[in-house]
Amino acid sequence: MSSTRRSILMAIALCTTAVAATACASNPPSPSDGGQFVVGYSQSNNAEPYRAQLNLQLQYFAKQHPDLKLLPITDAHQDSATQVSQVQTFIQQKVNALIVSPNEPAPLTAAVQQACDAKIPVIILDRTVSTDCYNAFIGGDNYVIGKLAGEAAVQALPNGGNVVELRGILSDQPQVDRDKGFRDAIAGHNLNIIEEQEAKWLKANATTVMQQWLSKGDKIDLVYAHNDDMALGAQLAIQGAGKAGSIQIIGVDGLAIPTGGIRAVQNGQLLTTFVYPTGAEQAVDTLVKLLHNQAVEKKQVLSTTRVTPENAAQIYQQYDMSDKVGG
Repeated sequence: MSSTRRSILMAIALCTTAVAATACASNPPSPSDGGQFVVGYSQSNNAEPYRAQLNLQLQYFAKQHPDLKLLPITDAHQDSATQVSQVQTFIQQKVNALIVSPNEPAPLTAAVQQACDAKIPVIILDRTVSTDCYNAFIGGDNYVIGKLAGEAAVQALPNGGNVVELRGILSDQPQVDRDKGFRDAIAGHNLNIIEEQEAKWLKANATTVMQQWLSKGDKIDLVYAHNDDMALGAQLAIQGAGKAGSIQIIGVDGLAIPTGGIRAVQNGQLLTTFVYPTGAEQAVDTLVKLLHNQAVEKKQVLSTTRVTPENAAQIYQQYDMSDKVGG
C-alpha cells in the first residue's frame, strides 16, 4: 500500500471516531485566493439607504482584515429570483464564506441550504430564512422595536387618534414583527389604524401612498412607517399637502447620515425613530471567527435606542462613520 493511500485511510478512520469526527468536520476552509479567504455578500436591495450604508460599513470592516477578500456585493433589486441566482453563483465560485441579507425568507431558503450542503459557512444578516442550516443570524429584535414605536405613539396621542401604517415587504419577517409589536403596544389606547399598505421599504412608494391617503380627507394624526425612508417619503407628501406639523411621524433605522432618521428627528421632520444597527461590524467579526475555526453565537440580537430631539446629537456622534466610509 502506498504511503499516500495509507495516509488517506488513516484520516478516514480518524474521522469515524466520535471525538475526531467533530474535529474533522470543523476544520476551517483554506484560503483560496493568494492566501485570502474569499467572501460573497448577497444584498437584497441597494436602493434602500439602510442597505447602502450597510454595504459601505461591511466593506470598511472587511478591509481591516488583510486575509479577507470581499467580492463585489451583489444587488438583487428586491427580486428574489435574482438573489437566488446570485447566491448560487457564489456557491459555484466556491467562496470560502457567504453573507446573505434575504429579500424574502421562503425563496432564499433553498439557496442558503445549498450553500450549507456545499459546506460553505453562511451568515444571515437582518432577515431570516426558513432553515436552520446556517452558522449565524445577526439582526435586531423587530418585535421590540415595533412595540417601542407603539409606546411612542401612545405617548404622542394620549387621548387617542387615527394612525396610518406604511409597511415594508409583507413577506419580510422584520415587517411582520414591527407590525405586530406596534399593534400590541397600542391595543386598548384608542388608537385606530385607519389605513395600512405595503410600500416595500421605499421612499417614492411611501410618498405616493401617503398622497392617496391624504386625498381622501380623513383625519390622520400619526404615521407609523417601518423604516425612515418611508417615513421621510410620507413627510414629503404631508408637506406638499400643507399639513406639516399637524401629523406626527414615527420611523425606524436611525442612520447616522445627513439624510437619515437621526437628523430628521433633530430638524423636526420625524417625531422619533429607533436605531436599527446595520450589523456590519458584527458580521465581519463573526466571519473572521468562522474562517479561523472559532466558536460563534448562532443568534446575535442587536439592541436598539429610541432617538429623540434631546439625545439625537449624541446618538449621531456614536454611530457616525462618515470619516471611515464617507457620506
